[in-house]
Amino acid sequence: MKIQLQLEYLAFIVLGIFAFAQTGISWWWFAGLFFAPDLSMLGYLINTKTGAFFYNLFHHLGLAIVLYLAGTALSLPYLQMAGAIMFAHSSFDRLLGYGLKYPDSFQNTHLGKIGKKALNL
Repeated sequence: MKIQLQLEYLAFIVLGIFAFAQTGISWWWFAGLFFAPDLSMLGYLINTKTGAFFYNLFHHLGLAIVLYLAGTALSLPYLQMAGAIMFAHSSFDRLLGYGLKYPDSFQNTHLGKIGKKALNL
């Protein structure tokens, strides 16, 4: 099952790249903003509940799709770009095993435990 999920997320990354290509915006924007959704981890400086909320918000595949479609419908290429990058980045994170966070701990994700807790160290 793990390999099947990884293949699915790899396909999602390719879809995100294809969606970005449709915007006509320079690829430098894609490269420069690819890790921008990870800034949402700054919420963990407040507490784990706030951190999980903002991390999940900026790594939600559904929200990424809504942003992209809204950008398409409203002819706003930068909104399309934001949705495409968010979709590709979130898929990349999930490919690596970083899922949406539970509010009790950064290491507790919908895809399982990550980090030292996952290795029982």
